[in-house]
Parts: sequence; structure tokens; C-alpha cells
Amino acid sequence: MPKQLTLTSFLAPNMLWIYEAVGAYLSRALGVEIHTRQSAYDPLEDPAVLEDRLELAFLCGLPLVRRNWVQPSQLVPLVAPVMQAPRYAGQPAYYADLIVHRDNPATVLAELAGQRLCYNDLGSNSGYNLLRYRLLQAAHTQSFFSQVLASGSHQCSIQWIAQGQADCAAIDSTVLEQAGRDAPELVSQLRVLESLGPCPMPPVVAAQHLGAPLLEQIRSALLVANQDLQLQQVLQQGGIQTYVAVQPEDYTPIGLMHQAAIEAGYETIR
Repeated sequence: MPKQLTLTSFLAPNMLWIYEAVGAYLSRALGVEIHTRQSAYDPLEDPAVLEDRLELAFLCGLPLVRRNWVQPSQLVPLVAPVMQAPRYAGQPAYYADLIVHRDNPATVLAELAGQRLCYNDLGSNSGYNLLRYRLLQAAHTQSFFSQVLASGSHQCSIQWIAQGQADCAAIDSTVLEQAGRDAPELVSQLRVLESLGPCPMPPVVAAQHLGAPLLEQIRSALLVANQDLQLQQVLQQGGIQTYVAVQPEDYTPIGLMHQAAIEAGYETIR
């Protein structure tokens, strides 16, 4: 058992307080000092990932699949959260909510033609991959939008739509729900036009080099995390019901959507 571990979040920073609480819980449960941090990198460009120094992480399913294509089984998905909201039906799933300003006249995707899209990052399943695949399914061209703007985060995309700096964005539904709890006045300016998905929730992953016994200890601890009174309150505040075990194959469909878009020439929306 190592004396310390680093838990890295590649997910939306408005949820970091939850991930820090999970890290503190694992520290208590395993008797290991755990340092939780927010990565400043795209996960596929993070030196810790490229050099196989990453230990534990909260990671979107798409970069998990894409990294394991390059380095098979480098990162092992352990568990994923089940959210409390009824729309998730007790499953470790989420949606990409396609949002517009509440005054935007569009009622269906086709009516967004020629409007301005913003996205968090090109590697995001919720913010980019699902919407790109939706355009492909509907036989819309890559130049469907008049402008495609990189906001850098779901939080910025939400602000840009509310403030009129862009017209639409695909947002992780759990991030949008948290934004509604944190800034209800801001989110009240928005409207969900369409929900894409569901997709498997971003998992907690561990590096294979930590060894199977430790990975199983971490998974087992997270499966009963909602029984820890100290963590229980934080999970409830973050809309999380529990954690359940997940497997690599649960994320295969995300990778297939990515591959289909690339093969169809939709490498980027422009």
C-alpha cells in the first residue's frame, strides 16, 4: 500500500468540492494520504497520463476510451455515480442538454442552423462528441453553425448563453443541475432544447500500474461511500445517490460514436 496517492479531476471544476470530499473519504477508508487536484490539461495531453504517472482520476468516458486505444488498459474504470434525479432512473447515466437562451425562438435542432455554438473542449463527450454525432445522424453538414467558439468549460458556456455571447451549447446534465443549485438566477435564463443520450457517467478510474489488489480495495471502498456519514451529506448536496461498479465495455458506445463521426469526415464542427 503506497503512503500517498494523487486523485486528479478532469471534470467540471464546479464539482471539485465533491471530488475533494471523496478523496478525503478514501484517505480515511484506506489509511492513505490522498491529494485531490484539478488538472489544467486536456486528459489526452496531460503529461501524467502520457507518462503513465496518473494514479486516480475523475475522467470523462470518451478520453478514457481514446487513451486505452493507445495504451490498452492503462486506465481502469472502477465506479461511476448514480444521480438522485428521477430522469436517471437509478442508473449511472447522464445526458448532454442542448441549451439555448430562454428567448431563443428555436424549438428543434434544425432551427439552430446558422446560430453560434460554444463548447467546453474538443475532447468532451457531453460538450462536443454527442452533439457532433447528433448532427451526423440528422445529416447536417459540419458547417451547420455560423460560428463555433471554444469557451473552455461548461460553466463558461452556460454564462455565454445566458449573456448572449453564443446561442447554444451542449452541457453535461449533471453540471447544469449543479449550476442550477449554485446560480439559479443565471440558469433561469436558459432553456433545454433537446437532451442527447443517455451515456454512462464519467467514472472514477485508477491506473493499472497500482496493481489489482489496490484497485479492488479502492472500488470496494467507493461502493459503500454513501454509508460514510461525513461524505453522505456532501453526496446529497451534489445530487449523488451512490456509486456503482462499471466496466470498460460500458464506455464502448461513446468511442463508437467518436469513430463514426471521424470516419464520416466530421472531425471538427466548423
